[in-house]
Amino acid sequence: MTFKTLKKTRVVFALLFFVFTLSIFLDIYENYDYESVNQILFLQFVPSLLIFIKALTWSSVGFIIIIALSFFVGRIYCSTICPLGILQDIFSFIAKKRSTRKLFYKKKKGYPILRYSLLAVTIVTMLFGFNLVITLLDPYSNFGRIITYLIKPLVVGVNNLGAMALHHFEVYSLNPMKLILAPWFIALLTLALLVTIAYMSYKRGRLFCNTICPVGTLLGLISKVSFLKIQFDESKCTKCGSCIGVCKSECIDVKNLSVDHSRCVDCFNCLSVCPESALNLTSKKFYPTIESAEGESNNSRRTAIVTGLSLLVGQKILSEVQKTKDTSNLKINQKDHPVAPPGSISIRRFNEICTGCGLCVAACPTQVLQPATTEYGLKGFMQPHMDYISGFCNFDCNECSHVCPTGAIFPISIEEKQLTQLGKAVFVKENCVVHTDGTDCGACSEHCPTKAVDMIPYKGNLRIPEVNQEICIGCGACEHPCPVNAPYKAIYVNGNAVHQAAKKPVEEETNVAPVEEDFPF
Repeated sequence: MTFKTLKKTRVVFALLFFVFTLSIFLDIYENYDYESVNQILFLQFVPSLLIFIKALTWSSVGFIIIIALSFFVGRIYCSTICPLGILQDIFSFIAKKRSTRKLFYKKKKGYPILRYSLLAVTIVTMLFGFNLVITLLDPYSNFGRIITYLIKPLVVGVNNLGAMALHHFEVYSLNPMKLILAPWFIALLTLALLVTIAYMSYKRGRLFCNTICPVGTLLGLISKVSFLKIQFDESKCTKCGSCIGVCKSECIDVKNLSVDHSRCVDCFNCLSVCPESALNLTSKKFYPTIESAEGESNNSRRTAIVTGLSLLVGQKILSEVQKTKDTSNLKINQKDHPVAPPGSISIRRFNEICTGCGLCVAACPTQVLQPATTEYGLKGFMQPHMDYISGFCNFDCNECSHVCPTGAIFPISIEEKQLTQLGKAVFVKENCVVHTDGTDCGACSEHCPTKAVDMIPYKGNLRIPEVNQEICIGCGACEHPCPVNAPYKAIYVNGNAVHQAAKKPVEEETNVAPVEEDFPF
């Protein structure tokens, strides 16, 4: 196999990984089955590592395969499997097509103190169960949020416009889908991340991977001792600089005939363009190791101090409240805990494992799952929570539990989910329109799938809700349709810190006598 064929093969596999991963997040018609999702995401490093650590299951060893590949051939994960890396290559490709420069890239120094400090902070915070850093820096999760919170709304909008146009001509091949936007702060932060990554890759290729990404830094350390490396044959090199001009990692030093293997992402661009075949992917050393400034860089790594990481999170802006009446006498909903998705078992466990990739948000048919801002506190920033203003949890749905790549949401059967109590509904009589306006309502009771909310006599012909918390599962089907605006809902779900088991509803006996049949057949 020639090096040009090797590069083309890598590009084909990279595009396949990218397209399949992208299609999972944009699967608005739910065409993917659970097994296909797991197979496609099997090799994503951080999700595989987290589910292995927390669940201690050998069914998720994708990260071990990636580590083994890195020991053998270097950072092939970064160039072929990581969707965010391939997205950066797309921006770099566009930049090269628009440029008139003969040599697009140049040799640039690395930023070892920044890289290894961020890696150290990530590892330390993970050990202490504080997942915010890995949530913000994990490449797969960042890609997921970009697609879910920025691209998917556009796809749904185009789908709905197309459906409206086709329905006008009585063609019903497209169905309109519910369009829910992420909180403005999450969307703005995700957009800022996309712009930053696009700018860095447009100007300097894989700069983000080699300065910010902890996965790239970790695999880069392994790549320094990999079996196969891109190396110079000193006797053949004419120092023409062709390899430097295509190196998106800016890690080739022609002057000293060396490659910084910790930054090389094994794109094989340099191998395919070298006119003298002076670069090879081999374990053989063609010349004695040349002492260079890299030795000084290694010394600086040993003395690097872990830098602090702080985030300024804007205060959550509550949902807009239509102030159609005086709210001075209404009580603000007081929730002890947010509501974590079914299958997450507990809020603490969920916060320790979830990386906020947004795949469950993308898969949720009712869009009740939304990224958190302050609901979980700083440790759960951008992790999904049950937002009953946006929707409610469908009684017969368990999509989120089957697509989670980290195991933060365990697979849960429909039967088990229907008896899992995520929280308890709380009724606030002072806020109910039956009490304040003297009018009939009952929206909460009509939508409750377990009949935990019942209407009882109140005044005259009026009836008012009553909650049986023992059979309530906290699905939010009562809170979502309540006509009173947040945060003054007349009924709301107070989340359980640890999910509990709800009692099975007692089926009402019917007093209707059976109808006698005229014929026995």
